Amino acid sequence: MKKLSVVIVVVLSLCLVVSLAFAADMKGTIKSVDVKTHSIVVTMDGKDHTLKADKMLDLSKVKPGEAVELSVEKDTVKSIKAAAAAAAPAAKKKAPVGC
Repeated sequence: MKKLSVVIVVVLSLCLVVSLAFAADMKGTIKSVDVKTHSIVVTMDGKDHTLKADKMLDLSKVKPGEAVELSVEKDTVKSIKAAAAAAAPAAKKKAPVGC
């Protein structure tokens, strides 16, 4: 019975690790959004990728040309966050004025 418990724990642990391996965070730019088919085209590293969006995502808030961070599982986008910090250039500091 003890051996069976150990085997079950090992199998469940492997399942958890494998499921985490399929999840990925990606950065890219939205090329197009199709609300009817619930899919988006994202440009990452110079290549276009068509991905299905989770039914719970509100695609009306996503606009073409927007830099985003995506959480993807098996070609399905689970979450979309604006990558405003990555898209906006850093502001230059002004030199101090005075004596």
